[in-house]
Amino acid sequence: MTKGWIPDLQHIDVAHGHINVARVGDGPAVVLLHQTPRSWDEYRDVMPLLAARGYEAIALDTPGFGDSAPLPDEPSIHAWARAAHEALDALGIEKCAVVGHHTGGSIAVELAAQRPERVDALVLSSTALTDAEYRATPPDESSVDAGEHAEALRESRAGFYPQDRPDLLDRYVDDAVRAGSLARAGHHVVGSYEMEHALDKLTMPVLLIGATADPYAHPQLERWQRALAHAEAAEIEGGMVPLPDGWPEEFAAAVLAFLDRVHRIGL
Repeated sequence: MTKGWIPDLQHIDVAHGHINVARVGDGPAVVLLHQTPRSWDEYRDVMPLLAARGYEAIALDTPGFGDSAPLPDEPSIHAWARAAHEALDALGIEKCAVVGHHTGGSIAVELAAQRPERVDALVLSSTALTDAEYRATPPDESSVDAGEHAEALRESRAGFYPQDRPDLLDRYVDDAVRAGSLARAGHHVVGSYEMEHALDKLTMPVLLIGATADPYAHPQLERWQRALAHAEAAEIEGGMVPLPDGWPEEFAAAVLAFLDRVHRIGL
């Protein structure tokens, strides 16, 4: 694997086209799934921290985002999870931990429900529990990722990022522009996902990560704790919507503490 903890990028052929994959490190596989409308780049600063601890970090671009080909039909959480499984099959990964943030968390839930034998640990970061209660009264995200041009997109998320890191906002804008109409549609895909059917299949170890300043996802943490009594929880104080890129050290520390216990690394 690449030295210096710089991810290798490759296109993996799947049924609908290709999935872009970033990989770095050696050891137990940790699959990273990003939020709308980001790409693997959301985990750019997290991946070296996982690799340095003895894991292989594998970040996938969701179909239609980053450099992954879009689905030919209407996107759905089910279809995005199936595409992720196809990519993992092509990579020869039989067992892995799966980490998902926001939209990536919804995909992670469905991925684990479709093939629970593949997932030995699950991390749900700032993930909405999109059951009937949620779908009846979803949060108002109408202003997020609103706009067809770079400056409007920048304005829609400027308040989420640390003020001293304008580069992070630039990276978001680059991804959002590439995503096009999916930058908004991805939120509707999440909101329509009927997650109830998946919950009883999440019997593997689960970590719930809550970002205390995330107005959309943090209120979901308590609901998740009621729904999955066996899950652990970790809160990142002051963390916001762009948690893996805005707070990479804190995010990686929470993930690693959990995975080290699951895999008994360093114990």
